[in-house]
Amino acid sequence: MANIQQATLGGGCFWCLESAFNTVDGVELAVSAYAGGQTQDPTYEAVCSGQTGHAEVVRVNFDTNKLSYREVLEIFFALHNPTQLNRQGNDVGTQYRSAIFYHDDDQKVAAEKILQEITDEQIWPDPVVTEVIALNNYHQAEDYHQDYFSNNPQNQYCNMVVAPKLAKFKKTFASRLKSV
Repeated sequence: MANIQQATLGGGCFWCLESAFNTVDGVELAVSAYAGGQTQDPTYEAVCSGQTGHAEVVRVNFDTNKLSYREVLEIFFALHNPTQLNRQGNDVGTQYRSAIFYHDDDQKVAAEKILQEITDEQIWPDPVVTEVIALNNYHQAEDYHQDYFSNNPQNQYCNMVVAPKLAKFKKTFASRLKSV
């Protein structure tokens, strides 16, 4: 019997994170959303303005019988650069910040622990700026953002940014991917 938990993660554009997590064995569903802002029911346009305080996030529903929360976080850190403050590559603004929105105290402790390990091991040459914050003001993104990469193969951003990142991810995590 599945034991489903949720993780909510911000690491730049949600299209990249969502497309990668949806290929991982043990992930039931990853959805694009917004979290951490002060505006109720924000729109994509409002979030992109940087005025709502929200981050683009992905909510990952995962089966803990197949994938631990720590493994979810390890994948998350492999998918983005947690040393870039309020940006990922050419995507700039607080909506693209690196953040772990924890759902309970166990997730908070696990997130703080992995961040400390990353810092102690000096994985990156620059300091990690990932926020660990209680989940607040979560709102699922509009329907057209869900499974965006698969539904919009002609999109230039998908071709230039998402596709290469997803290809690298699939090569690195080949043993963790769902069977086709």
